[in-house]
Amino acid sequence: MLSALHPVRSSLSNGLTTLVLPLPAVHRSVITLYIKTGSRFETARESGISHFVEHMLFRGTPRFASAHELATAFEDWGGTLVASTSADSGNLAIAVPPENLTPVMELLAEVVQSPLLSGIELERGIIREEILEDLGEDGELVDGQSLVRRLAFGDHGLGHLITGPLDNIESFSETQIRAHFERTYVASGMVLGVAGPVDGPRVVSDLDRAFAGVRRGEAPTCAPAPEQTEGRFRMVRSSGSNQTSLHVAFRCPGERDPLEPAVDMLLRVIDDGMATRLYHQLCDTRGLCYDAGASYEAYEETGLVEFGTETAHERSAEVLEEILRITRDLAEHGPTQREVERAQKRCRWQHEAMLDNAVDLADFLALGELSNTAKTPAERLDQLLAVTRQDIHRAAEFVFRHDRQSVVAVGSAKAGQIAKLERCALG
Repeated sequence: MLSALHPVRSSLSNGLTTLVLPLPAVHRSVITLYIKTGSRFETARESGISHFVEHMLFRGTPRFASAHELATAFEDWGGTLVASTSADSGNLAIAVPPENLTPVMELLAEVVQSPLLSGIELERGIIREEILEDLGEDGELVDGQSLVRRLAFGDHGLGHLITGPLDNIESFSETQIRAHFERTYVASGMVLGVAGPVDGPRVVSDLDRAFAGVRRGEAPTCAPAPEQTEGRFRMVRSSGSNQTSLHVAFRCPGERDPLEPAVDMLLRVIDDGMATRLYHQLCDTRGLCYDAGASYEAYEETGLVEFGTETAHERSAEVLEEILRITRDLAEHGPTQREVERAQKRCRWQHEAMLDNAVDLADFLALGELSNTAKTPAERLDQLLAVTRQDIHRAAEFVFRHDRQSVVAVGSAKAGQIAKLERCALG
């Protein structure tokens, strides 16, 4: 039962928050570190530097002076260090056999306290290749998800590319990289989560010893994203595909807004399997595309609901019309009671499935602490199951408004098709 989970929350001597969750029945131990960093804390000139720092952490430490030596050290303990950077957080995580947790913990602490941050030209080349994946033949950005975020959030950091533009990547110096690392990898902006068959008090003591060298510092802050007050549309020409990539986004409540749980449940009604509205209406009923998806990302003061799919150029306007028909219907009538009950059941099952996954539990606890949202899966499940059909209807009315809407199409549609897309988007 989720309610039986009792993580031990502690604050280390330098202020770093830790959450340790004993799980006697699992066979891997997980340590995950979340850092308050990412594009929303960057200026336009800094765009991409948080992601660059994440890459540079893998380049070695005083004990393991190359990327290969460091990777070998982690893997010889039975795991692989993984990392990611998002708009408002960074993450380093590894799962290992329980008996190897302490030495791996010490090695991870070394990575975030004394990285060499060397080999910048090698890493610059790797990041350059990562960025090129999202550019067309003329060097223009063609990744629809990134483009719709830029359209929705404008020049604010939430609209920046996580990887940053090529010009920035080519210009960052070792001095800039180290300064950004020292400013953001601080105890006040970090949360450590550990889960597995562990002795809670012993792990807390080991964490305090291993991570004592992390400076307390001050967690980064930034201005809130400006409100969106009109519908937006952008067509990006790209000849690299036989399909149009279509993305529709709506600005919506942030992670601590009272409506946030209802927006989460709204997304479960729209897209939580092939039987929910989006796939059923676009694919099963109309045959307009092979697949379609929707997502909800919540940040401190705002969020974004996004729909994405790919379809033949000549059908793109029809697909957009159908997506907007789904959103209008939910805004006008709300979900059916059957849809709500089905979403609640699947929500419960998905949360209970975390009991078998130490990685998911450690991530949930650490990220929830960093964002100051639900502290345990049981608390979050209670929030979601308390949402009523009327709550979801109100959320749909609030979110699916024309003045919150942004539409991006990427492809080589003809002029008439583009005009129809624009009319549909801006109506």
